[in-house]
Amino acid sequence: MEAFLVSTGLVAVAEIGDKTQLLALMLAARFRRPVPIILGILAATLLNHAAAASLGYFIARWLSGPAFQIAIGVGFILMAAWALIPDKDDEAAANRSAGGVFLTTLVAFFLVEIGDKTQIATTLLAARFNEIFLVTLGTTFGMMLANIPAVLVGEAATKVVPLKYVRIAAAVVFALIGAGVLVAAFLKSGFSS
Repeated sequence: MEAFLVSTGLVAVAEIGDKTQLLALMLAARFRRPVPIILGILAATLLNHAAAASLGYFIARWLSGPAFQIAIGVGFILMAAWALIPDKDDEAAANRSAGGVFLTTLVAFFLVEIGDKTQIATTLLAARFNEIFLVTLGTTFGMMLANIPAVLVGEAATKVVPLKYVRIAAAVVFALIGAGVLVAAFLKSGFSS
């Protein structure tokens, strides 16, 4: 259950102000049809994060030991630094599909999420917890927690809390996880003596 809860919380915080959340706002303003947008976000996130979690899981299976744990810890710390960098709205993503609102959202979200912070975090979380299913569910739930209000409430939702502070909170969470993984790796490998 820890994998699910950590994945949910981390992605929910990291997603606020992310380019995919900005895309959700843009799609909501453009189409004014929240149900197909929300379903498109859900489908795209499940597909994208299942692939990312699988990658992290299998990498963790092939690579092990303190060096790999240190790499994961450093990856989380790098994610902390990346979380501090604001994303830019990717307007072109919404125009990549001529299909309906659902298909437009599905394609746009899937493409925009490739290489995004939350996708990389999903890979790292799956490697850290050695779990595909719970990490995928958790990161998807976190994405939905952040994006459903964006779709339903629109731009007003992002004005409640300044995005600068949300990015700082996400960076702190990533850094703490990274530091924890590094400490555990160093203790496990005997670097502490």
